[in-house]
Amino acid sequence: MPPRKKKTAEPQDMKKVLWASADKLRGSLDAAGYKHFVLGLVFLKYVSAAMAEKRAQLEAELREEGGWSEEDILATLEERREYTGSGIFYVPPAARWESVLERAKGTVEGDSIGETIDAAMRAIEKFNPVLNRTLPKIYNSGQVDEERLAGLVKLLDRLVFQEQLGDDGRRKGARDIMGEVYEYFLAEFALKEGRKGGEYFTPESVVKLLVEVLEPKQGERVYDPACGSGGMFVQAEKFIETHGGNPLNVAVYGQELNQTTWQLAHMNLAIHGVEAKLGDEPADTFRNDQHSELKADVVMANPPFNISDWGGELLGMDKRWVYGTPPVGNANYAWLQHMISKLAPGGRAGVVLANGSMSSKQSGEGDIRRAIVEADLVACMVALPGQLFRSTQIPACLWFLAEGKGRHSGWARGRKGEVLFVDATKMGALKKGSRTLKELSEEEIDRIANAARRWRGAHKHGPYEDVPGFCVSAPLDAITEHDFVLTPGRYVGVAEAEVDPDAEPVEEKIARLTALLREQFAESERLATVVDEQLGRVGA
Repeated sequence: MPPRKKKTAEPQDMKKVLWASADKLRGSLDAAGYKHFVLGLVFLKYVSAAMAEKRAQLEAELREEGGWSEEDILATLEERREYTGSGIFYVPPAARWESVLERAKGTVEGDSIGETIDAAMRAIEKFNPVLNRTLPKIYNSGQVDEERLAGLVKLLDRLVFQEQLGDDGRRKGARDIMGEVYEYFLAEFALKEGRKGGEYFTPESVVKLLVEVLEPKQGERVYDPACGSGGMFVQAEKFIETHGGNPLNVAVYGQELNQTTWQLAHMNLAIHGVEAKLGDEPADTFRNDQHSELKADVVMANPPFNISDWGGELLGMDKRWVYGTPPVGNANYAWLQHMISKLAPGGRAGVVLANGSMSSKQSGEGDIRRAIVEADLVACMVALPGQLFRSTQIPACLWFLAEGKGRHSGWARGRKGEVLFVDATKMGALKKGSRTLKELSEEEIDRIANAARRWRGAHKHGPYEDVPGFCVSAPLDAITEHDFVLTPGRYVGVAEAEVDPDAEPVEEKIARLTALLREQFAESERLATVVDEQLGRVGA
């Protein structure tokens, strides 16, 4: 009997099947700990599949070329530089997925499955120094028993990489498919973890909106000082590629404080083919800036909201506090000023912050905001709808900052002394399958981004116009009148009521309703008389 072929499934379906099955294998371990077991194995599966894909191409080329002995072909296929030169990680034989799978199935003797996986992770780091200290070596820790671990390996083996056409007509290989799986798992783990999950995962629709407004380009430097699992960088690279640029021609810089999240970011970016400089180690951006000399063209971040234990008492005279010393009890304006300090000439930034940052006057925040506005660094403010974030129910907003507003070469040409206000609080709809979590639709993201593009002079999108209730370009005088409060609702006004061409004229409607009301009064009096008569008969 011929061997049974391994079943394949569309990635969209397989992601859900794999997630549901992996979640069932979790046992008593919580999602926060379990995600590192799952995502580490997803990464191991990817590097093996990507190498196998490249290996098959290389072998086909060598055999077509001819003149190679079988021994030389096999030796060439194990040359590390053949893979690393193409941006693919080299995986030594003992660390490849097939070897780990054989151990999980019990078809070979030797170390436990946990020891086997940890050894594979160490071997991959050894042959690929860029991954040094980034892969999890937790599989022999006893947190997940051997049976569940073996089950997880066999489960992930069900994901088969076959080149296919994506919805955009582009061919998708191992990197694309596994990138989708990794992102899906990140999102699902963040959902499971709730508030804690927001520390490493920013909702996809918010990231897309930031990137669509900022429009990163090839050749630019992109920076995220609170990069979490690296989702901002992934979306920026996708945007550049979608718009005809070369995503490999982008310099990516990031920093992350949490050790395990820093590791997640390295794996996520590696799977997506993003070469990023995330610092030599996980570190506090305020007190141990890993990119102290960096000036970036694009800065984007979703830093933690309203954090009070950020060490501000140790940074009172910091050179970044050009517009005022931020309060010790809240880091919002420390984040803003840190990002401003990183802007290259003509650079722009997009920052997710709590709504309070737009209006707070506590501990000098109002004075700092005024100084930033008067320096003409604020380009656009977007008030977001509630329920977008897993980590908090606090309403959020987007700050878009720009260096050199009004300069011909600047990002916001001709907008010196003006700020675009966008009220998106009525947008968003509940995500499918969720009763509490919202997301922005593609159409809503496009509407906000196109308003910003028109406003800043990207002429292919048409001229900018204020839209009552949605967006308005306000001069500095108007902002001064509002005491430098930047809440969009104060500026955009009320949306114009839609006029129905078939609607009844107001005068006729009043007359009709008045006549109807009189008829109802008369009918009421008649019924009261009838009831009174009936009661009289009963009493008699």
